[in-house]
Amino acid sequence: MSTDTTGELQVWIDQDLCTGDGLCAQYAPDVFELDIDGLAYVKDNSGELLQTPGVRTGVPLHLRLEVIDSAKECPGDCIHVIRATDGVSVAGPDAIE
Repeated sequence: MSTDTTGELQVWIDQDLCTGDGLCAQYAPDVFELDIDGLAYVKDNSGELLQTPGVRTGVPLHLRLEVIDSAKECPGDCIHVIRATDGVSVAGPDAIE
């Protein structure tokens, strides 16, 4: 699988695997946030926390590398970054590197 990240990306978090470490929120606080339950969630482009399991949000172009790094460094291996056009995983547990 390709790790081409030139197209639009989306990201989601599998809360069942989230360790609540918070690295993602440190890398990209505009995209990730820890909720009161101690788990990480994605935020939409207006900054609203999206708490529906498996919900995806777009990755802002200027935060693309930070979001990919978040997925690679996540201790819970729960952050999924995919290409919006075809659903191919570019970072996270389903990505082939």
